This record gives sequence, C-alpha cells and structure tokens, in this order.
Amino acid sequence: MAFRVAMDIGGTFTDIVVHDTETGNFTASKADTTPGRLTDGVLQAITQLRIEPGEIEYFVHGTTQGLNALLERKGANVMLITNEGMRDVYTIARGNRTRMFDIHYRKQKPLVAREDTFGVGGRVKADGTELYQLDEQRVHELAVAARERGYESIAVCLLFSFLAPEHELRIEEILREVLGEEIMIVLSHRVSGEWREYERTSSTVLEAYTGPVVRNYLEQIGERFVQTGISAQVQVMQSSGGIVSADFARQHPLQTLLSGPVGGAAGGAALSKVLATPHAICIDMGGTSFDVSLILNHAPDITTDGSADGFPVLMPLVNLHTIGAGGGSIARCAGGGLRVGPDSAGATPGPASYGRGGTEPTITDANVVLGRVDPDWFAGGRMTLDGVAASVAVERLGAEIGLGTIEAAEGVLDIANATMAQAIRTLTVEHGLEPTDFTLIAFGGAGPMHAEGIARELGVTRVIVPEYPGAFSAWGMLGADVRRDFSHQFYVQRDLLDGTELQVALRKLGDEAREVLTTQAITTDMQGVEYALDMRYIGQDYTLSIPLLGLDEVVGKDFIGDIASRFERSHRSRYGHANGAAPFEIVNIRVTGTGKSPHGHITGGSALESGGVVKNVAIVFNGETHTAPVYKRSRLIPGQRIMGPAIVLEETTTTVISPLASLTREVSGVLTMEVHPRA
Repeated sequence: MAFRVAMDIGGTFTDIVVHDTETGNFTASKADTTPGRLTDGVLQAITQLRIEPGEIEYFVHGTTQGLNALLERKGANVMLITNEGMRDVYTIARGNRTRMFDIHYRKQKPLVAREDTFGVGGRVKADGTELYQLDEQRVHELAVAARERGYESIAVCLLFSFLAPEHELRIEEILREVLGEEIMIVLSHRVSGEWREYERTSSTVLEAYTGPVVRNYLEQIGERFVQTGISAQVQVMQSSGGIVSADFARQHPLQTLLSGPVGGAAGGAALSKVLATPHAICIDMGGTSFDVSLILNHAPDITTDGSADGFPVLMPLVNLHTIGAGGGSIARCAGGGLRVGPDSAGATPGPASYGRGGTEPTITDANVVLGRVDPDWFAGGRMTLDGVAASVAVERLGAEIGLGTIEAAEGVLDIANATMAQAIRTLTVEHGLEPTDFTLIAFGGAGPMHAEGIARELGVTRVIVPEYPGAFSAWGMLGADVRRDFSHQFYVQRDLLDGTELQVALRKLGDEAREVLTTQAITTDMQGVEYALDMRYIGQDYTLSIPLLGLDEVVGKDFIGDIASRFERSHRSRYGHANGAAPFEIVNIRVTGTGKSPHGHITGGSALESGGVVKNVAIVFNGETHTAPVYKRSRLIPGQRIMGPAIVLEETTTTVISPLASLTREVSGVLTMEVHPRA
C-alpha cells in the first residue's frame, strides 16, 4: 500500500489528510499540536494514522516555526552588514502613510538594533559597475566580532547587489573563512532580485531572524523520519502557494513564513475551478486564528510586496489577512463592554469546556452554551466537552457586563463574527472589491460553524463547505504544485522598450526556473513556466504585475499596444480608474516555474452510509430555542436539501444552519448553503 500524507500544523490542532493511492480514498483527522515541540507532534500525528511508516510515499506539511518565531520575537540574534553610510536604512524604515492619522500607531521595533548594524567600505553604482572596492579588512574584523559577540546569523544587504552580487559573495567567503559553516549567512541578492533598499533589507533580515529556527526544525524532522523508517522526502508549503523540498526550504527559510495558512488558498483555487466559481473568499477559522484569502479568476490573490507582522517582504506570497479570532479566543469584559480575542486559550489549557484547567470563556464555550456544538462529537468524537464548565465560564462573564448566560454567549459570537467580517473587508472593500460578488468558502475547525453569521455581516448569500473542511488546508497542500519564483529588475520606459532585449532577459530567468525544477526531480513534461511584467504609470510608486502570454509575444509588432491595454484594464479593476494616454514603464520581470502534481486536487469519493437524522438537539438563535435535527455528513445523499435550523456533523468540523438558511449536498461532495434575508 502507498499513502500520501499532508499536515497543517495549527496553534491548537494539527489537521491531517491521507490519500490511499491504491483505493483513491481520503481520510481526514486531527491531532493535538505540541507547541514548542512541533517535531514530536508531527510524529505523534503520523502514529495516529495507523499506517506503516514505510507505506508513506509522499509527505507535505505547513510549518509555523518561522512565523511563530517572528510573532513571539524568539528568532536569532542577527548581525546586519550594509554599505558604509547606510546603517540607518533599516532603522528609519518607511513613513506611516496608511495610518497617518492614527494616534495609537506605533512603529514596529526593528528586529536588528542599530548597534548590531555595521557598515563596510565599497560601493556598486546603480548600473551595476563598481564605484569603490570592497574593504575586505573591515569584513574580516566584523567576522571576528560576530564570533566574539555570539551572533547566530548574519544578514548582508549592499546597495544594488541584485545587479552585481560580487561584493556580497566576497563578504560571504570571508565570513565563512572565519566562522565556518555553522552560522547562517543570508545575502540580499539571493532573497530578492528587486530594488527598494529598505524592503530588500527587511526581507533579508527576516530570513536571517527566522531562518535558524526553521532550519533546525527541518533538520530535526528529517532525522526523525529516518529514525522512524519513513523514506518519503519532507516537502514544505511555501508562502506563494506552491511546494518546495525541505532541502530548498532550509536554504531559503523565508519562503515558508506563511506556510500553513496558504494551503487553504491553494485548495480554494482548486475548488473554484471544480465549481466554476471564479471569485471566492476563503475563510479559515481554527482554534487560534482566523485567516482570509481571496480567489480571483480561479487563482489565489498573490502579492509581490506583502508584509509579515508589519515588516515588508519582497517575495511573492498569498495575500493573507490574519487576526486573533479562533475557537479558543478568550472573551472578557473590557471597559464595561465585551471584547473577544485576540489572545487565545490555545490547546493548553484550552477553553473551559476542554476540561484541561481553563476557566476563561471562549468562542468555543459560547457555541457549546448555545447548542451549536455536540459535546459528545467534538474533533470527530475524540473529545467530550464539558457543557457545565462552559456555562459557568460564560455565566460569570455575563454577570460582569449585566447579561444572562444566553445573551452573553450570543454577544460573544456576534462580536466575533463582526470582527471576522471586518477582516474580510480589509481585503475586499478596501481594495475596491464588493464582497457580495464573491462566494464564501468556509473551512477550518470552526469556519463552517460561523460561516452563516459572517456571510450575513457581508451580505454574501452563498457559502461553500468543502469536503474535509476541518483539514481543508492540508487537502490544499496535498494536491499543490511545486513552485519556484524568480524576479529581476528590468527598468525601461515604454518608448525605449526593446522587445528582443526583454525576451532575452525573460528567457534567462525561465531557463533558471526549469533548471531548478529539474533538480527537484520534475520531469520536462510536468514543468510549466509563466512570465509577467511589473508595470506602472510614470510617476507612480507601486506596480501591478501583468501576465504575459508567452516569450514570442514580446517581440510581436502589436506587443506594446496589447500590454498597455492589459495594464489599463488591470489598473481600472484594482483602483477604479486608468489613463490610457499616460505613458507606462516596466520595473521588474517575473518568472514562475511550476511542477505539476501527478495527482492534483482530487476529491475523496467516500462511500455513503445509510440513515438520516442522528438525533435532535436544542439550539439557540436570536434568543429563541429551537429543536434542530443533527445530520451526519456522510449520510447525506447528493441533491438532499436541509432547511434550517439544523446541524451537520463530520470528523473535523460542525456546520451550523440557522432558521434563515438552507443547505444542499451537491453531487461534487461539497455542501452549498443559501443564506436567506432576515425578513
């Protein structure tokens, strides 16, 4: 037998999807996450699968090690080396343009202090030619200082190194001569091939700060796999929505920063194609956080200049917005009012209903009080929740704010849903997109439970609950393609554009992409290369990435007119206006190399059980108690329609349908919820 395994390691649970390649069947389950000991948690989860280690032929997972190190500020002690006279680039950073009038705004404290930033003599000009020779003696002195002061990694970011990397490469040689191979050295030209000095420095520092943690974790899990008898190579989800090998991730750990959440976006894009739904909002609500991503024209919304915890990142990554709103988010009285999150009870002690010593009320406890969770079937029946403990915790909260237990529980959910809806508006309304034009794809352990409430807040009328929603991010990882992204500065204004020169530059990056894919055992027939240009109107600061149809297009006689029209349409779609008469310029070229998964995203096709309603329970909506039937999802037949109120149970989550909604089990296996008006 041969199995393919995917894991999404969350803050509370590790979601698992297993594909039996012989029978085609899928199974999904959960295991407890072991914070601080993620390697142990992964091995425990594999043991729980009850399959032989040697039968695992493919393993992919999303790791939160780098992101956790950043969020908790537990990364490496970093030395930053830059050009003499440029020490303050990283400390000064950028001005507060987006929150100019926010009196509560506080700029992020840099990950590297000024006293840990050092300048070296030597300079490369903007055209890539050398202005001053590198001061090698100064580099040697800094190498000795790095050893004496105990720095764990070194970030090197020199002016225009993306055009001429020789100085950075020589610095690395000198550092290695003194420090050996133990210390991590990050060169900016390997992190990003683009301009914007601060953003490139920030990206380099981020990799140096989080890299040792990620590298150690990947080395540990590789060793444990060998000890356990698992021969499958460890694969890792990267922030752009593609898969890379653990060996590559060790060398480029920044690529894994958003490793876990982007699996949901990859799965959402695959599902949107199956359902012919071009635009979708993906919501992933777990035990600790709530992640939002968009699917536009069947593809994840990918940005090339995103941020991580307030620090800019120059690399392609899925445009995610994350807030602290999960099943474990704590509700409390603050300033006489009710506040939910962002702090979480986590896996330990967890919500009061977990019975692990937690006493503070959480979103999960509120759902238990309102009858929206089956205490005997939580996490697929692996846990039994304590309804009395949940009621006591919520009742105590209600007493603080002058509400009864039921009122307090509904208040907790209303505030949580409103907060999550606002997070969605950050990616939609604030970018000129109307949420009502989208379908909501709800997943995560708590996503389908809150989907209807969030949809009502946004005016969305259609919700999709995919198969294995509690482990949907893992399912997205399992069928994702290998992906490598390359970029390079190519600055030219429209009137000076030479199509042949552009074609040569694109082909060079394309060949590099194919070479890298080949080293990852991707055969030529499974390789794909996509090209794009970063464009803007002259005088603008930021760019839009415009896809190309192919290499031959750029030398065609109509290319300038065609690409100008595409840029104009994209600009109008993004910003609501465009100026066809204004001249444009190209800033960067981009190439994405993909290695197609031989299996792709396929559905489980699990066999249907017999039977209908499992039982009836009391459930509360808007202060009114209803008797609601409880269904098992595996017993719903294609085309079956359920009128609310009702609950649908499955191994990894619970779907809640109010009296103002209905649910249909589609032939494709997904559940479609129609949200009806309150009237």
